[in-house]
Amino acid sequence: MLPAAHRLTDPAGFRSATREGRRSSSRTLVTHYVAGTGPVRAGFVVSKQVGGAVVRNRVKRRLRHAVRELLVRDALPSSGCLVVRALPASATASYGELAADLARCLDRVHAPAA
Repeated sequence: MLPAAHRLTDPAGFRSATREGRRSSSRTLVTHYVAGTGPVRAGFVVSKQVGGAVVRNRVKRRLRHAVRELLVRDALPSSGCLVVRALPASATASYGELAADLARCLDRVHAPAA
């Protein structure tokens, strides 16, 4: 579970991250990040295209755990909103694949614009 201070729950935060933020995608997920104030907050979007309720919840748990590990290692930015959207391929991906894709997408999102 993510600490309450790091959970993105308000619709305005999701909207600003997806519309105004930088985007990066991989085979299993898409990340949106927008810089802001306060601690970094993460939110997850897992649609029914990913699978049934059991599969969607498993994917959400794996993504939450991967983000929590990045928080512990201080691998996330200090502030802003991060939205992680799972793609249908995430249903069959292992935890290692999801964590690697998340790290790769975050590196691309935080890279300076060319």
